[in-house]
Amino acid sequence: MRIAQLAPLAESVPPRLYGGTERVIAWLVDQLAELGHDVTLFASGDSRTKGKLHAVWPRALRLGRKGVDPNAACALLIEAIAERAGEFDVIHSHVDWLPLPVLARSGVPFLTTMHGRLDLPGLSDVVGAFPQAPFVSISDNQRQPLPGAHWIATIPHGLPKDLFWPSYESGSYLAFLGRLTAEKGPEDAIRIARAVRMPLRIAAKIPRAETVYFKKKLEHEIDGENIMLIGEVDEVRKQPFLAGAAALLFPINWPEPFGLVMIEAMACGTPVIAYRSGSVPEIVEDGVTGFIVDSEEQAIEAVKEAVRLDRRTVRARFEDRFVARRMAREYESRYRELVARS
Repeated sequence: MRIAQLAPLAESVPPRLYGGTERVIAWLVDQLAELGHDVTLFASGDSRTKGKLHAVWPRALRLGRKGVDPNAACALLIEAIAERAGEFDVIHSHVDWLPLPVLARSGVPFLTTMHGRLDLPGLSDVVGAFPQAPFVSISDNQRQPLPGAHWIATIPHGLPKDLFWPSYESGSYLAFLGRLTAEKGPEDAIRIARAVRMPLRIAAKIPRAETVYFKKKLEHEIDGENIMLIGEVDEVRKQPFLAGAAALLFPINWPEPFGLVMIEAMACGTPVIAYRSGSVPEIVEDGVTGFIVDSEEQAIEAVKEAVRLDRRTVRARFEDRFVARRMAREYESRYRELVARS
């Protein structure tokens, strides 16, 4: 099939540092190309792909020229697919709602994977305006705010089987990986680590909008020894960071649509201790690949139990459920169904 993939422009595909959505798109495009499909990726010019790259904007917006209007870049993305839509059998959008008016009128089968939270005001109005637009969720929980959308599948993320290699040794510290925002639970992670008297290593970026939060709530807790901030990590540094941990702490307080870091930890054989929120019950198998908890106290107890879990089983369950080839095959089936109906 001739497949177009529309990517956000904030990060390159794959991203240099943080950027879960762009990482998943990169894996999907590469897997589809390996399956023999003719895939064109519409993305920033610093992207890398096994498919064909249509560079919509010279460089990812987050790392590019300061002061660029992101709406200008998005307008060019929509214009690019509007001009070339007829060249494809199916169009797969990862940029939420923006291309819907063009895609709905293109005459080409399309679908949109929603990667973010859907409980925001106004989204139900968009769904109502495009009742026939097909959507894919990345967890069943993600769908709940918009039950009226035309959901055609839930397709969990997957990453390449050999991207990370596991460690079957007991880790020596607890890990936290993600944005340093209150909803991600870094304060809880620090308290949990102190309670069990284990070092906590934090691999995270500080969003510009969260600088005040970091300085007020977190900075004074980071001593460089028991609580250590190591900054953002790329794919090379992420593997030893996760593989060396006794457990990944994921004490979120928001409706997480998926949580890529959970399956990255599992790929390294590392158990996940996560609060029961969003997609967590769909990702973590309680007592097998980690523990799902409802409080800080339960998380503290779970850390003590996590060291007894079989890390080989954690890795095996990752291979069974969350590899990129499985993800690509599921999307391939949806594409064929859409093309057949058209």
